[in-house]
Amino acid sequence: MGRGKVELKRIENPTNRQVTFSKRRDGLLKKAIELSILCDAEVALLVFSPSGKAYHFSSHDMDRTIRRYKIEKGLDKVNNNGVRTTEVWKNEMDEMKKTIETLETKRRHLSGEDISTLGMKELKQLERQLRTGVDRVRSKKWRLLSEHISSLKRNHKALQEENNNLHKKIKLHELLSEADSGLDSSSDHVIQRFIPDGRPHSPIDMNELGYRSS
Repeated sequence: MGRGKVELKRIENPTNRQVTFSKRRDGLLKKAIELSILCDAEVALLVFSPSGKAYHFSSHDMDRTIRRYKIEKGLDKVNNNGVRTTEVWKNEMDEMKKTIETLETKRRHLSGEDISTLGMKELKQLERQLRTGVDRVRSKKWRLLSEHISSLKRNHKALQEENNNLHKKIKLHELLSEADSGLDSSSDHVIQRFIPDGRPHSPIDMNELGYRSS
């Protein structure tokens, strides 16, 4: 049985968080090494743990790789454009971090977690969101149920038609069998009239049957 999908969220337990960090860090370093060897790429990796400890890997000289990166992005220029670019990147990173934190907070609230600090206004808004979500779930559920019932009705109708066709075929077969049986009985009766019981099966006299030759 395959592993289930892991939900990406902050691990609350410090011990589990540290264990996961160590495993993921080692995996990341391994991938960086493989990338540099297999593809002859210049790779520099820098990771800071939650406690602030730094881990790094560089396929070449780390300082040289960083300088090369700055030159490539124009970050080594000591001018207004370079400073503004760095500030823009920093602001974008800060905004992304705030957005992630906001979404994570909303997710916890929708799960009923960390709601003790919410006021009446926030609780009412959360309640409306939950009701909207429940209504959507119910609508989806009833739509699927309706489609399933319609499918069952179509299958039932098809089975009824097939059953009726089988009954018609059986009835027709019975009628044909009765007709064949009736013909056999009539033939036997005619023969018995002209060939009494115990009489040798001699050729039938056509004159006896009322036949007159011309």
